[in-house]
Amino acid sequence: MKIGFIGLGQMGAGMAASLLRAGHQVTVYNRTPAKADALVRQGAKAAATIAEACRGEAVFTMLANDEAVEEVAFGSDGILDNLPAGAIHISSSTISVALSGLLATAHAGAGQGFIAAPVFGRPDVAAAGDLFVIAAGAPATLREAAPLLASVGQRTFVISEKPEAANLVKLSGNFLIACVIEALGEALALVGKGGVDAHRYLELLTSTLFGAPVYKTYGALLAEGRFEPAGFATPLGAKDIRLVLAAADDLRVPLPIASLLRDRFLTVLANGGDKPDWSAIGALTAKEAAVVRS
Repeated sequence: MKIGFIGLGQMGAGMAASLLRAGHQVTVYNRTPAKADALVRQGAKAAATIAEACRGEAVFTMLANDEAVEEVAFGSDGILDNLPAGAIHISSSTISVALSGLLATAHAGAGQGFIAAPVFGRPDVAAAGDLFVIAAGAPATLREAAPLLASVGQRTFVISEKPEAANLVKLSGNFLIACVIEALGEALALVGKGGVDAHRYLELLTSTLFGAPVYKTYGALLAEGRFEPAGFATPLGAKDIRLVLAAADDLRVPLPIASLLRDRFLTVLANGGDKPDWSAIGALTAKEAAVVRS
């Protein structure tokens, strides 16, 4: 298929490369043009404007936050004004439930398709084309986009006909990951101050009751204190928890742990933590408990 891809950060670049490997014609756009260079060498076409990336059958967006998606979608050179009727906007960004609903309504009014298709997986998983895709939208639109989603992920989970449901699920998943990071950090601080080696402790955990990839990935980062370069930076984690709390407020669902996580992210950010991986929140308890790393 002839498609566009807007947003070439760590995740977007990997996804665009996967689409190229699958044989699609990919036109890429990024606000910083140099980020397109590696993909151009792999066969992509660089777009000078958003409009140039919207001339095919579909366009992906993989951007950092609501503000960036709003600018790209609704701006004067944006997707809504330039995507052909019948073409599809596939939004893989982690955005608010409210914005996803607004995009669905706007695209329907313009005669365009819209799918929310956020993903689970870190940059290395995106580069390998092994993401898990959470998709929602009209059944016919999902069927048309299925080959594209299969190109970037190992499995697509169709959640609902309402696109915003996929964003709610994605936010809930990131909330759970942050809960694991915080709990792991607290547990590691506890046993660490008691003289237990962090790596031996993690081997025990991940070989028995806690063998899920999230424990292995983030446990290793915490045990090693390896938070840079970030796979998912702290400001993005803080943003997602804010979006979780906003969705919970709209649905009148109390999330006391999410409120705690918001404060943990703020603590890292207040101490200059814009660059570290979001797993840095898991190191706070060890610092507070004066745990000495062996």
